[in-house]
Amino acid sequence: MFVGIDVGSLTAKSVLIGYNGIVAFCISETGDNPEKAGENIFEALLNKGQVFKEDVKFVIGTGYGRIALSFADKTVTELTCHAKGAHSLNSNIRTLIDVGGQDSKVIKLNPNGSMADFVMNDKCAAGTGRFLEVMAGALRVDLQELGEVSLRSEAPCNINSACTVFAESEVISLLAAGQPKENIIAGLHHGIAKRVANMVWRIGLKEDVCFVGGVSKNNGLKAALETFLGSRFISIREDPQITGALGAALLAREHCDRNRPGQIERNAARSRTVR
Repeated sequence: MFVGIDVGSLTAKSVLIGYNGIVAFCISETGDNPEKAGENIFEALLNKGQVFKEDVKFVIGTGYGRIALSFADKTVTELTCHAKGAHSLNSNIRTLIDVGGQDSKVIKLNPNGSMADFVMNDKCAAGTGRFLEVMAGALRVDLQELGEVSLRSEAPCNINSACTVFAESEVISLLAAGQPKENIIAGLHHGIAKRVANMVWRIGLKEDVCFVGGVSKNNGLKAALETFLGSRFISIREDPQITGALGAALLAREHCDRNRPGQIERNAARSRTVR
């Protein structure tokens, strides 16, 4: 068994795999202690998969809180893990959009699933899960309901502020002016979609496109992104929030395959044959 743990700023994700695919996965809130969140979700994963720690050969940590995972055998950047995980779920993916809790990433993939290029917004909360969390609080709407509410809008508001603080003030002003919540939320989604779309254009849009991360479950934002990019996103068979953790687990398995007894000698022999 092999494990990948992705500790993000808002949620922690863990995936347990064997040689026949995913055995179990877990998602929980990170809270204020990334190390504890990682330990807890590892334990939850083992319980869900009904395996013991001794059954796990290798653990790779990734994400914002990966440096806090003292029990992980190795850490890998979330960019590499997301590319690996997405490719395993659909080898046709060439552009990967990940909107996480504290940053947004667009990754261009090679046909073999390796990362060809990327662009990342990690300097500002605008266009992230945290941004939407703050706006949901200002609007007094459940975070999970933002997408469905926005899809009822017929006249999205124009939200000019990219800054989270100023955007919150703008939202409060729009509420005071009597604007319906669905129009305000749709306007927020359009603003985020525009910023993410600009990131996509910077590295070049290439089909097929996939939207992953916790924010990808927001149908309103997904619809806005598809409109701005003029592209229909393909779906994957697993929860889009576990892509990074899955990639980490796959890399853990590959690491053990490369280093298991006899494999080094076989690799060397294969290399000599190729030469």
